[in-house]
Amino acid sequence: MWRTRVLSTEAIQAVQSLKLAQNSSSKLEQVFSSKINRLLKADLLDTLAELQRQNELDLALKVFNFVRKELWYVPDLSLFNDMMVMLGKNKMIEMVEQLFLELRNEGLQPDARTYTELIGAYFKVEMVKKAMETYELMKASGYVPDKLTLTILIRNLEKAGEEALSNQ
Repeated sequence: MWRTRVLSTEAIQAVQSLKLAQNSSSKLEQVFSSKINRLLKADLLDTLAELQRQNELDLALKVFNFVRKELWYVPDLSLFNDMMVMLGKNKMIEMVEQLFLELRNEGLQPDARTYTELIGAYFKVEMVKKAMETYELMKASGYVPDKLTLTILIRNLEKAGEEALSNQ
């Protein structure tokens, strides 16, 4: 059974307010101080997830950085992984690499999903060599590539014309 979390009225209003204010830095600042600042933890995280779902890159990054400054924030690998997915889809490879470094700076260790998202992001921008280096780093870190990782690897290597590498 597929379960989804229903957004609260506050989270929906926060997303709408952010989207309406995104073209004006002063209005955006006002939304953060009047609406975002008052959200409960769950609503704030739901707002971030909804912005990611809608591919609102700039707004999601602002909310992500806001979340990381909250008093209750504890470094969370899944938050980083979700941002890496979004940035990878938008071919923002430098930002994906920056997030990878930042998660380590926050005391987190990349897991199999983190490496898989990084590999996928490299393939999005056709950086096959970097993707393969990351795959080797993943294995060297003690993670056994799962079916998803191998599927991403094989499909993208074949698409890039690197069938010889995909047979390894």
